[in-house]
Amino acid sequence: MTDDHFTPKTADQPGGSIEDDALAEAYNRGLALQKSGELEAAADAYRQALKIDPADPGGVSIRLAAMGMAAAPEKMPDAYVATLFDQHADVFDEILVEELGYCVPLMVRDLVTKLGVGPFDRLLDLGCGTGLTGAALFDVTAHRTGADLSERIVELAYDREVYDDLYVGEAVEFLQEFEDDDLGRCRWDLITATDVFPYLGAVEPFLQAAADRLTNLGYLAFSTETLPDDAFAGQNYVVGPKSRYAQKEAYIRSALAAHGFDILAMDPITVRLEEGVPVPGHLVMARLGGL
Repeated sequence: MTDDHFTPKTADQPGGSIEDDALAEAYNRGLALQKSGELEAAADAYRQALKIDPADPGGVSIRLAAMGMAAAPEKMPDAYVATLFDQHADVFDEILVEELGYCVPLMVRDLVTKLGVGPFDRLLDLGCGTGLTGAALFDVTAHRTGADLSERIVELAYDREVYDDLYVGEAVEFLQEFEDDDLGRCRWDLITATDVFPYLGAVEPFLQAAADRLTNLGYLAFSTETLPDDAFAGQNYVVGPKSRYAQKEAYIRSALAAHGFDILAMDPITVRLEEGVPVPGHLVMARLGGL
């Protein structure tokens, strides 16, 4: 998903308001100017949208970074990610699988077999979407928990009937704030995040929180998107031309090591297609070091 799919509310829509009209006007004006190559004018329109609603449901801070008009924030705004996926939940699988050729969940399942790890007692699938990863790992997991920032997406995941527990929440906050259940269980032996890092930017908060929630020698599987090293201009992560974060391979490796993870695999993959062009990235399986 990219923010080309985002449509702000207007006053004639349920829950809309005059302020929503102003936000939609500024956002759509910025988008049109950006597409026509008038980047300075587009940036002005996007800044106006950000002033109208600092929660940034249109993700204009990400667009500004992609245009080189602002520094990349450490993560995408929660309001933007939730709005984006809520609005397109009903066609989520069609867009992701059929249009974008996304098959990372199946790659994770293949990697589990290749590495000879599992089966796993407890899976936590962060950014679970409609349940593609939960379904792919169904036969090698005994208990599956899913979490996603989009309430509508979680409803669709519930209908898929692959998770034992489902929650609405942002990945890092969920890891940090999840409370023990009646049995005192708060750790997982496999955490997956198959399309999360392109929305994160800085990965350290996620890795620290994941390490705190994994069992001793627990596993973490995730995908990233990347770019040639010279595109990073000395930064660890940047917002790419399609308004998604790309992380430098060396950054991911060093961050994993700093948080106690051993890398079992970091395979180059095609994460998805954008207008028929392969998007490069990595599929990572790491294990939390023993005490």
